Amino acid sequence: MDIVFLREFNVDLVIGIYEWERLAPQTVQLDLDIGLPHSRACVTDRVDDTIDYGKVVTRIRQTLAEKNFSLVEALAEHIAQLLLSEFGAPWARVRVTKLGLIREVKHLGVTIERGAK
Repeated sequence: MDIVFLREFNVDLVIGIYEWERLAPQTVQLDLDIGLPHSRACVTDRVDDTIDYGKVVTRIRQTLAEKNFSLVEALAEHIAQLLLSEFGAPWARVRVTKLGLIREVKHLGVTIERGAK
């Protein structure tokens, strides 16, 4: 399977279960692996034959401006389902990382995989 990936895609949003987390936006890092439904782009060299990562970034930013999440798990699931349903990806891996939220922990978060690889 061919995979398009985006690394260290940072977004600012309000997320968390504790009231102090929801007082101000925090930076969340997304790492995405998006399975391609076919490998035609390798032959045609056309963006129409792949998943346009620019459109992926724009759509994720748009949906995160419209929705609120308490848990990183729910955020990851939302993004994975968006990739599968709107972009036709057969498989996606989504990692959501909160940066420096807890003093003793540099990164915390979740990684999920959805679809068939």
